[in-house]
Amino acid sequence: MKVMALDLGDAWVGTALTDPLRFFAKPYKTVAAAELETFLFDTFTKEKISIAVVGYPKTMQGTESDQTRLVVATKEKLEQMFPQIQWVLWDERLSSKQARSVKNPKNKTEKLEQHSIAAAIILESYLPYLATLQAT
Repeated sequence: MKVMALDLGDAWVGTALTDPLRFFAKPYKTVAAAELETFLFDTFTKEKISIAVVGYPKTMQGTESDQTRLVVATKEKLEQMFPQIQWVLWDERLSSKQARSVKNPKNKTEKLEQHSIAAAIILESYLPYLATLQAT
């Protein structure tokens, strides 16, 4: 089963998926935040997702912000909607900055891709941790 990462934003949500063996993360899709629940309902089944990793936006000082609280509330809502999925909060500090360094957007389409690239960066940072859990 695959793992999905979500980079939650106010207007857009970037997503990324692993391969079935959970070795690699790749950007998947950027969806409108208002369409997230429908998108997840379809994608969890179609892509055989068992774990959803949600980017946890702490400040650089490691404290919570308004955005952090919004992400936690959204994750809790999604946990209730999709109890068959294991939900994980994962530190996403600097993922958006790293995504911009991967590809500097030149138009709206490329700007939207930044969200899914950020999700892939979050997922790439989570996979080594997951591998250590599976090794024990």
